[in-house]
Amino acid sequence: MRVRVIGAGSWGTALSLVLVRNGHMVELVAHDELTAAQLNQDRENRQYLPGFRFTETIQVVSMGNQSGPSNFTVIAVPTEAVREVAGMITEGSIVCLASKGLDPQTGGVISDVLKEVCPSAIPVALSGPNLAVELAKGVPTAAVCASPDETAAELVRKAFNGKGYRVYLGDDLRGVELAGALKNVVAIGAGICDGLGFGDNTKGAFVCRGLAEITRLGVAMGAKMETFLGLAGVGDLFATCNSRLSRNYRVGVAISQGQTVQEAVASLGQVAEGVPTLQVALRMAVETGVEVPVMTTLNDVLNGMIDFNEAITRLMERNTRFELGDN
Repeated sequence: MRVRVIGAGSWGTALSLVLVRNGHMVELVAHDELTAAQLNQDRENRQYLPGFRFTETIQVVSMGNQSGPSNFTVIAVPTEAVREVAGMITEGSIVCLASKGLDPQTGGVISDVLKEVCPSAIPVALSGPNLAVELAKGVPTAAVCASPDETAAELVRKAFNGKGYRVYLGDDLRGVELAGALKNVVAIGAGICDGLGFGDNTKGAFVCRGLAEITRLGVAMGAKMETFLGLAGVGDLFATCNSRLSRNYRVGVAISQGQTVQEAVASLGQVAEGVPTLQVALRMAVETGVEVPVMTTLNDVLNGMIDFNEAITRLMERNTRFELGDN
């Protein structure tokens, strides 16, 4: 196949490497001509994913200079850039959505933005426990690609499925997108737990209650509950909450050590989707009437409204009810 990957960060680069490893041709689209020229010259992404050489089957172009048709397009840019990128999609195209976040304007998932900007495009969401560096290395993992159009989902699945990357089919497009976006918020809190020196009991409890919370919110926003128990949910949540390769986890660790949110994100040199997603998720929780004490408390910590001790007290002293209830 010939696949166009829009977004030359670590994630877009890693997905490109998987595709060429499976025998496909990739046109990797960088934001500007200078970046595209540098990547073509270096034949690796020295800024975001160094050490992984590009084969001759990866060609890098700048935004607006794409050449010829492709079997499908992958969007792997920060969520805030999706709307701009979606405007470049050809009508009727199959679009693999690899970005993980919520649209700051509407509170919707990425496929909602795509439908608004390019109504005839066919969305397929790809998500799972897929840290970019490990994916580039070929470390065994799995993912799910979901779409209401099974033919489109199967095309994307076949392109990515291969040695080291087991890709399953799903039909809960919205659920896969929401799980992939909301788990980033929990990962920030998990990083704080570890950074403060709490044990595995603490983080296990925090992640579990975080999962319950994002599942309730996801279902209220149109997802299937079981999606949060699959690769896009528990699978991705486990990886993101436990790995120092995770940007959102590293943001949490940095905050626990006294950095502000702005300082923590700046030190990454990349986008941590959990930060803007938290703000959108809180807004959607109000609109859907879902109680989200974990996210609310995390937001108050990030904004300096309460300290860590007060946050712990607030969460630990809440009234307990049925574990699998609504609160």
